[in-house]
Amino acid sequence: MTQASLPILRPGDPDVRPPVIECSAVTVRFGGVVALADVEIHVPPASIIGLIGPNGAGKSTLFDVLSGLRRPAAGHVLMGGEDFTRSSPQARSRRGLSRTFQHPELFSTLTVRDHLVVAHRVRYARSRIWTDLIGLPNRWKRDRTEEARVDEVLRILGIEDIAERQAVGLPLGQLRRLEVGRALAGDPSVILLDEPSSGLDAQETALLASAVSRAREDRGVAAVLVEHDVDLVLGLADKVYVLDFGTMIASGPPDVIRDDPKVQAAYIGTEAVQ
Repeated sequence: MTQASLPILRPGDPDVRPPVIECSAVTVRFGGVVALADVEIHVPPASIIGLIGPNGAGKSTLFDVLSGLRRPAAGHVLMGGEDFTRSSPQARSRRGLSRTFQHPELFSTLTVRDHLVVAHRVRYARSRIWTDLIGLPNRWKRDRTEEARVDEVLRILGIEDIAERQAVGLPLGQLRRLEVGRALAGDPSVILLDEPSSGLDAQETALLASAVSRAREDRGVAAVLVEHDVDLVLGLADKVYVLDFGTMIASGPPDVIRDDPKVQAAYIGTEAVQ
């Protein structure tokens, strides 16, 4: 089923659309070490899903499987109900998947707006990327649709005031939101967010959380959030999955996860969830 053929929902209708991305019975081995064992995760449209667990639990490995950077030894990955297990990262990107990484890579001469324009063209005008990058940004040809898309992303991120500043040298909190913006600029259906609040203070984390929420509310974008900031995940996610030594030990709404003894023992700690 293609995105264009998905049913149009009306107020009060049940959401019968397939998950934007999901995996079932996924197993990954590194030699004799089982990094993931029969892992299952479902990401409904316009949902925010949390993925937590201690270091070495398999979170990054699962992200690599979902994004196509690693093929599982067993199991399946589906997008919109179609099997993408053996599809490339590029094919998944064209289907609507974007991913951020822990360490943003920036173009030294480009402004915040320019970074978003490049990200938009990666999806919609790939033939222009190389000629753009060897030319001066002020000579790039831009159309109204592209400008409107970029302006909308700037608004969602709350960084309209720094749109014309060079990205290099900006505070980490703004760079983290710019990284989310680059993922949004290609109009994804789901974003994989890899520890987006790493290194941020409480105010910067709150601004980041607001941007993710607005992306869901304004654009219908789903997000999968890998985080060590448990409070951020429990406050933002609709559902949380918990990995421990490659095994999914719990899943459910944040309140259920907060009170789960297995989760407390494995990761959160009893005092942290009081």
